[in-house]
Amino acid sequence: MQKSITNALSNSYSYTEYRKTVTALLAEGKSTGSEQSEDLTHYTSLNETRMNRLEKTIKINETTISKLQNLRKNYIWLVISEGWCGDAAQLLPIIYKMATASNDKIELKIVLRDENPDLMNLFLTNGGKAIPKLIIIDKEKLEVIADWGPRPKGAIELVNNYKKEFGVIDETIKTNLQLWYLHDKGISTQEEILEIMENR
Repeated sequence: MQKSITNALSNSYSYTEYRKTVTALLAEGKSTGSEQSEDLTHYTSLNETRMNRLEKTIKINETTISKLQNLRKNYIWLVISEGWCGDAAQLLPIIYKMATASNDKIELKIVLRDENPDLMNLFLTNGGKAIPKLIIIDKEKLEVIADWGPRPKGAIELVNNYKKEFGVIDETIKTNLQLWYLHDKGISTQEEILEIMENR
């Protein structure tokens, strides 16, 4: 695991670099990832708009900020993502704002899933390569202490219940999921990640 983490970190982007990379590819009609299609480019374009909006509107509450600034250690938050991923577009701006609010206690790094298969295979969800995945690393020891993702619990339940009832992931559940994120305003994500950090 240590080798996969070290390799991924050497191959990682800052949040700003990640955004620029996705935008540059989109200008060429491409998305990140090994697979290219009109659908993926379309999702990437939607996600660009979504992330621009969330960067302006997402608020990190004062309690969260205070707790992040008083963490006992320094951490790296390593997120596995891709530009076409709808959940990543919803969650990365929140994770970024939390890391930024931490007064340098947390350094955020982002890697692309398809470029880091060894790392992804260490953090599968029910055997699948679901993203985004947040890997929480002790900065001094470079040890993984926890991981989180690919969605907050409420969003996972929403998708699982729909799959149980209809047997598919279609446009209806994708729309319902975006609405869930809209109403949640990033609160569940902040609470769940903060709970992990406080238990360290």
